[in-house]
Amino acid sequence: MPTTKRAGIMKISRLSITPEAEAVLVTLHKTHGKLVFHQSGGCCDGSSPMCLKKSEFMLGARDILIGEVGNTPFYMSQDQFTYFKNMHINIDVTAGRGSSFSLEIPLGVRFLTVSRLFTDDELQNLEEVKA
Repeated sequence: MPTTKRAGIMKISRLSITPEAEAVLVTLHKTHGKLVFHQSGGCCDGSSPMCLKKSEFMLGARDILIGEVGNTPFYMSQDQFTYFKNMHINIDVTAGRGSSFSLEIPLGVRFLTVSRLFTDDELQNLEEVKA
């Protein structure tokens, strides 16, 4: 579980990324520059994380920053966060074309959100989210 040290306390990250997904992300960074993830709330490709050019993504007034993976900020709406606030999110990748506008789709792969509930101990030491 990724952790960071803030104010002398080890904080538990809400996010992680598999090596396979990070390799795809590195390729996308080289091709497109700065990127952003946004957790879809059910539109387009179900609830897949969408990877977009940072310059082409407009944050909504209700989007919050959950954290960062692979030098890429990860956002979701406050409403969607209601469902994920007690879960660790691991970004993975799988073969197959999704049906979204996410940048990895032309590579023949798609990102996935794999989540699990935090333990009681982890819940007490989570990194803060940012509005």
